Amino acid sequence: RYDVTACETKVIPGQFGFIAQLNEGRHLKKRPTEFRVDKVLQPFDGSKFNFTKVGQEEVLFQFEASEDGEVQFHPNAPIDVENSPSVVAINVSPIEYGHVLLIPRILESLPQRIDRESFLLALHMAAEAGNPYFRLGYNSLGAFATINHLHFQAYYLAVTFPIEKAPTKKITSLDVGVKISELLNYPVRGLVFEGGNTLEDLSNSVSDACICLQENNIPYNVLISDCGKRIFLLPQCYAEKQALGEVRAELLDTQVNPAV
Repeated sequence: RYDVTACETKVIPGQFGFIAQLNEGRHLKKRPTEFRVDKVLQPFDGSKFNFTKVGQEEVLFQFEASEDGEVQFHPNAPIDVENSPSVVAINVSPIEYGHVLLIPRILESLPQRIDRESFLLALHMAAEAGNPYFRLGYNSLGAFATINHLHFQAYYLAVTFPIEKAPTKKITSLDVGVKISELLNYPVRGLVFEGGNTLEDLSNSVSDACICLQENNIPYNVLISDCGKRIFLLPQCYAEKQALGEVRAELLDTQVNPAV
């Protein structure tokens, strides 16, 4: 819908080095939210916009586990409609270069809620991309997801995110080797997951925490960084406070919505 590479971008002075980008197209042309912000789990509604309605020209490729564990690219493989493929599609309202959507099992019409299988798929995508500047993110309902159809966001940004530089303090280690820490001296509170005997151990630890939050109606954002080796989990209350009129005017005036 617009050229994201032409947006003015700068690093804000200060201890965190936040990156600011003036992206008027995303604000003016983005699809409005179509559901309640006070319920993290809501049933899929096929009458509202969902990713089965995107044009075929927006779908880039199918992303699945290979049968022999080897990485393969099949340029002309037929889409496996019988098994509800997981697809990568263009985000037509991009935030940054290469902004795509990972849509697990697209034809199953899954609502925006984390499950173990889908989260592992997202970690595999981060690992396969093999580029520390490529991150995946997830916004729950109530944490500025605008579409209730399961999806992860991903794009390239060739600088370190401020949150990736934030100091942390270890809370605990799990039996499967996953270390859990909390963010220190950062504007929002959050957990950091890393390590694990296998990628699946790390994935399950994070997705189980996400499932716990969503079952307790706590909105959250997730950032997958360092090629899937470091994951940030950020509980979120801003959208709900916004809806209840509890946010100060000077904060509302910024029009900044803290999504992932």
